[in-house]
Amino acid sequence: MLAVVLLVVGLPQLYVERLPHGLSDAFAEPDALQLALVVAATMALTFRRTHPLATLCFMSAVQVWLRLGDYRPSVPDAVAFLVGVYSVAAHRPLARSSLGGLLALVVFNTLLASFPVDLGFLTYLSENALVVGVWVLGRNLRMRRAYYAELEDRAARLERARGTDARAARVEERSRIARELHDVVAHHVSVMTVQAGAARRVLDRDPDSAREAMTTIEEVGRTALSEMRRIVGVLRTERDGDREGQELVPQPGLGDLDELLQHVRDTGLSVQLWIEGEARALSPGVDVAAFRLIQEALTNTLKHAGAQARAWVRLSYTDEDLTVEVEDDGRGTATIMADNGERPGHGLVGMYERVALYGGELRIGPRVGGGFGVRARFPLKA
Repeated sequence: MLAVVLLVVGLPQLYVERLPHGLSDAFAEPDALQLALVVAATMALTFRRTHPLATLCFMSAVQVWLRLGDYRPSVPDAVAFLVGVYSVAAHRPLARSSLGGLLALVVFNTLLASFPVDLGFLTYLSENALVVGVWVLGRNLRMRRAYYAELEDRAARLERARGTDARAARVEERSRIARELHDVVAHHVSVMTVQAGAARRVLDRDPDSAREAMTTIEEVGRTALSEMRRIVGVLRTERDGDREGQELVPQPGLGDLDELLQHVRDTGLSVQLWIEGEARALSPGVDVAAFRLIQEALTNTLKHAGAQARAWVRLSYTDEDLTVEVEDDGRGTATIMADNGERPGHGLVGMYERVALYGGELRIGPRVGGGFGVRARFPLKA
């Protein structure tokens, strides 16, 4: 389109414009060859985006040919030459665009030097400044395009990263919710299962004990429902205004350990507690993680250790860390899982996740002499 406009506007100038006195004899009259060369140089602009350096080389060759034929300059080929310089700078890397710009300067100054009239220093300076300015303009446009492309690419990468972070956050949140639900449900259901089994065994010969066990099942069931409602309430997506006035129950911690142990003792499991060192305030996360680990370990003891099993809980405080140990003298979780053909459940996985979350270490396995043990270390300065 640009080439057509240049030809329509500039070609008549070859035949209409009269040269100043003294120049008419210095240039040859326009003929078919000049017309063909001007049209060819101008139409070469069609390839200025796909092959800018080749286009500029072709235009330079045409300019030299026109000068050798003593043809006078015309608007179409002169403007096309400058557009070719601009295109090389705008569409090619620095090395190739610099080569094209250098070629254009050499050809342009050669044409100026061969001009039949002395042009003067200022004319040389202004004409060279025009060529350099066109090249700089094209180069600046290329750099701006590259800058905007980099911004778009960076925005796309950030968007992908945000999507990845959001997915990771959702996965982590689902994992946390799964651990929380497992901790609540597994413990209470295990207690209810043990009490239901005891009630079934003594129902005929000791109705009072059976009724007591059923009462315990009822209380534990209510507690489980209450804790599940608390968790579900946190997950609700109501507006903050609709939440006003709702009571928020804090997460359990080691301060609730006595209540947990008494609850386990009520099921018939003998549990003893030892505390070594000076108890100190823990971060909320470590406090909850330690409590949930003890709760899960005792739940596993209730499920797998068997009748007449005993359990021990030990808390060891030092300046650097808190060590939590839960052991029993029952048959052992590993043995029961092997007998049943089960794989490690969500509870053991949750233990590892909770301890790892706070930079701790966890060891789980059978005890020497029988039973099962869980030992976790939580750094207090993590």
